[in-house]
Amino acid sequence: MPMPQSSQSRYGSSTFGDPYVPAGGNGGYKVDHYDLDLDYRVATNRLRATATITARATMRLDRFSLDFDGLSVDKITVAGSPPRKVTHTARKLTVTVAEPIEAGDSFEVMVRYRGSPRPLRSPWGEVGWEELSDGVLVAGQPCGAASWFPCNDHPSFKSTFRIVVTCESPYTVISNGALTSQSTRSGRTSWTFHVREPMASYLATVQIGRYIRRDVVASPVVQRIFFPADLAHEVAVDFARLGDMVSLFSELFGPYPFDSYSVVVTDDELEIPLEAQGLAIFGRNHVDGAHGSDRFIAHELAHQWFGNSLTIARWQDIWLHEGFACYAEWLWEEERGGRSAEENAIRHWNQVDALPHDIVVGDPGPHAMFDDRVYKRGALAVHAVRRHLGDEVFFEVLRAFTRGRRHGSISTEDFVEFFSRSGKAGVGPIVSAWINASDLPEL
Repeated sequence: MPMPQSSQSRYGSSTFGDPYVPAGGNGGYKVDHYDLDLDYRVATNRLRATATITARATMRLDRFSLDFDGLSVDKITVAGSPPRKVTHTARKLTVTVAEPIEAGDSFEVMVRYRGSPRPLRSPWGEVGWEELSDGVLVAGQPCGAASWFPCNDHPSFKSTFRIVVTCESPYTVISNGALTSQSTRSGRTSWTFHVREPMASYLATVQIGRYIRRDVVASPVVQRIFFPADLAHEVAVDFARLGDMVSLFSELFGPYPFDSYSVVVTDDELEIPLEAQGLAIFGRNHVDGAHGSDRFIAHELAHQWFGNSLTIARWQDIWLHEGFACYAEWLWEEERGGRSAEENAIRHWNQVDALPHDIVVGDPGPHAMFDDRVYKRGALAVHAVRRHLGDEVFFEVLRAFTRGRRHGSISTEDFVEFFSRSGKAGVGPIVSAWINASDLPEL
């Protein structure tokens, strides 16, 4: 006779268990779709919103949790009915359901909420919803999504989205996916976006500002730039090569994985450029009218393949995102007639060699996950595999990898296994030498 389940076994875990974001993610269910309806006042930083979440239980659930912080909850329903109990503590919204949800069942959660959104504190600084001098920037990596909507915030969970943002009409709103409708009433405009390709919650974004729009090219994919009017000349110069970059990376990495690519240049200065699914964000300090940020433009574009379409299933594998994006910088420079990828590999090997050899980039720890050595040694690992396989085989396998894992999750083990199918032994030891040991291999 089977033993009855304990009540504890029917509680979805309040964390995914990732040591890099120990409070992030939740167990017991997976989100299929987020429907976010946001009514925002730029002038006062006030948000009223409704999130409707469609999820599937992976176990019998009496209780589950969502990542959510900094905003007040007005109402929650599960399958249209009030839950038995709701607890809202720092970072977590915990819901005890009135009737158990059976494993495999789909269920809908509605959360109505309000407040003044703000970025969340983290070991990597403040992340999430951030006020600009006249607008909004959302940068959720790695744990900032909970600053503006209730979610299951871990990169291993990918979902489709519908995002509706209503704000004052003088502002332009940019978000992920396709803009499917826009309407204005009483001085306020609603913008509706649909994200049809599965997306990790940290890549969801909203950008609000007094921007003008320029359509760059329509091939091989639609490309748009949003920017302050006074930067029109600088933007025209600095992003003139964007279409060539998209074409090069589409040839080397495989077809661009989304329907469009947008660039936002904020009126504020930003510490670093940022990427989200289907777009990248730069500060006005990254635009100089002299191509001074070409490598950043290439880097953020490459994340559309490595980070947004192919997304790591655990944060310790961040080198796969950043190593490939860094390597894309070298490929673009070579294409433009500058240093070859080989020359850049030698140059950056010398730079990394001059730094302490005290980091394991395949598991750098949360405080070092954005260390420059993760980026550079990751790129050197990619280059070493390319050297080993030869250009024809390397890029053929790389295109097969991006095609086979399109809009899915990847890991270091997955990368090694896939590239080992090339028929040439030794890929595993090469990758391991670069990312699983602190000693720097010879190039």
